[in-house]
Amino acid sequence: MADRTVAVLLHPEREEALEAAVTFIETIHADGFHVQVFPEDERRVAARCPRAHVTSIGDQSVELAVVFGGDGTVLRAAEWAVPLGVPLLGVNLGHVGFLAELETSDLEALHRGVVDRRYQLEQRLVLEVRVVAPDGELAWRSFAVNEVSLEKLARERMLNVMVSVDARPLSRWGCDGVLVSTPTGSTAYAFSAGGPVVWPDVQAILVVPLSAHALFNRPMVLSPSSEVELELPLGETPGVIWCDGRRSFDVGVGYRVDVRSLPTSLTIARLSEQPFTTRLVKKFALPVNGWRRPPETRDAD
Repeated sequence: MADRTVAVLLHPEREEALEAAVTFIETIHADGFHVQVFPEDERRVAARCPRAHVTSIGDQSVELAVVFGGDGTVLRAAEWAVPLGVPLLGVNLGHVGFLAELETSDLEALHRGVVDRRYQLEQRLVLEVRVVAPDGELAWRSFAVNEVSLEKLARERMLNVMVSVDARPLSRWGCDGVLVSTPTGSTAYAFSAGGPVVWPDVQAILVVPLSAHALFNRPMVLSPSSEVELELPLGETPGVIWCDGRRSFDVGVGYRVDVRSLPTSLTIARLSEQPFTTRLVKKFALPVNGWRRPPETRDAD
């Protein structure tokens, strides 16, 4: 077998993530694979896998990254994987996992799936985020797999946000904040804020106001080619921007946040063709037979 290399990325603290990663590394190493991990994980992984050749992630080409954790760990891995175009295959150790689909009970299927390349690849829309200072200079930039949130810094004051779409003013909201979300993020923060659930293969951008004091304060679904501008007018309250709840930047008054689709996608690898509808029902424990008991159950009382 020709030399092949996979990355194994894991939750930085959870012992069950380390145990599952070690089991996978030992089996995949026996098939001639090289394994790379984040530098901060190399020592603790190598100590548990003394016979496996585990090195830090470097310049060597990686065909796939297997992530042991939850969706938060996948988002952490995405910071490394998106610029390189490396597919991520998630093993869920969290609670609600939409990005991390497999369970630890699927480790045997995971091993064979990686060896035989049985996985399918999905492309997910990613957002590009640019913060522009009042003088027009670029102050900060990042990307978001789930969502960009512009939120207020001061609890006692609302944020005054001017929202524009495709360089056309839409509305000025007095609010707690504004979310710009991907379809992937529609089941995350945007879902909790009352946004719609969007199937992940749909190409779209969501705008969701957070507790907006306005007559028009409904979530909106935009074209993937749209550009969203969030501006804090001079003399108003400053805010803070968060990307996937992981990267942040303080946004002063007069600053503008520009959000659009990134040309580069996030690539998700899946071993099964489990439809999103099935995952949605499973993760949210939806009552497919309705909230009311069946008639035969009521008659038995």
